[in-house]
Amino acid sequence: MAFGWIDEQAELRRRAGLVRTLRPRPADSPLLDLASNDYLGLARHPEVTAGAADAARAWGGGATGSRLVTGTTELHGELERKLAAFCGFEAALVFSSGYAANLAAVTTLGPHGSLIVSDAGNHASLIDGCRLARGATQVVGHAHPDGVRKALGPHEGPAVVVSDTVFSVDGDAAPLAALAEACREHGAGLLVDDAHGLGVLGDGGRGAPYAAGLAGADDVVVTVTLSKSLGSQGGAVLGPQRVIDHLVNAARTFIFDTGLAPAAAGAALAALRLLRREPGRAARARAVAAELHARLTAAGLEAVRPDAAVVSVRAPSPEEAVRWAADCRTAGLAVGCFRPPSVPDGVSRLRLTARADLSGAEIERAVRVIGEARP
Repeated sequence: MAFGWIDEQAELRRRAGLVRTLRPRPADSPLLDLASNDYLGLARHPEVTAGAADAARAWGGGATGSRLVTGTTELHGELERKLAAFCGFEAALVFSSGYAANLAAVTTLGPHGSLIVSDAGNHASLIDGCRLARGATQVVGHAHPDGVRKALGPHEGPAVVVSDTVFSVDGDAAPLAALAEACREHGAGLLVDDAHGLGVLGDGGRGAPYAAGLAGADDVVVTVTLSKSLGSQGGAVLGPQRVIDHLVNAARTFIFDTGLAPAAAGAALAALRLLRREPGRAARARAVAAELHARLTAAGLEAVRPDAAVVSVRAPSPEEAVRWAADCRTAGLAVGCFRPPSVPDGVSRLRLTARADLSGAEIERAVRVIGEARP
């Protein structure tokens, strides 16, 4: 029978407690949200939604084509200029998603004959980029600059080191300055995904590379997403102009994909304006994460100390993690549930995302619900 093997895979997932299902949420969900990546609470901000609506009215519901045909509007150009300026880079290129941006960056900067050195904890989009790139990939230990040096040492030719800035599972930060030093010792480029750093780290939320003193460096390229701190949709690559020009001419996920919808570009621009005007949102998101961690550990839970806005709480097993998250939902709290294969170490977790707009009472309520629902 065609696709009969799918049934076998489904049964294996069921036995392992790894079945995933979609759960559509209503527009007016009563749940306290610690599951989304809306770190700054901007996704529903009136100025952001107005930016999306105004752009849709002016430019239509979609981009109508690829960026090189009809999919580049004046809004896209404005977003690229302002995003690059905010993060401290020479140029930027906007994609339809952060995933597409990562595939583009890794595949175009890891050509045949090159070496790609990838952190073992990297996001799936970076891993998939490594798989699709024509260069050879070597995976090194998590957040391990000496491992990077060892990998780069014997290689002759182009090389790029690839890492998240803030890892999405535990919320720990990469040692960016040390990674850049290792790269420069061997003439390699550094490509980092700042999806979880933009809006949270750096002066006023300008990102982890900015905080590490790497913004604008000619050997550093950064990818970001517009769908987390900026409350919109899409992604971008930031870096030297010559790198951006290369992506325009060589990145398949740019050349052959429909451009980002104008509404998403308008929302992201509005969020950037807000962040410039209210830079304290970044520090507030970090403070909420630190308070969540402190309260959870005081309650006897095994929580990982956050470097940005992600707080991870260890669960005994995949099945218990699912039940824990479900019990939290029943009690009015939405939390993330990470299980294999989404976690590289095989340890299931509740994943909480701090938001700058959470009140003290909401933090207290979240900790109480998680504690009462623990397996």
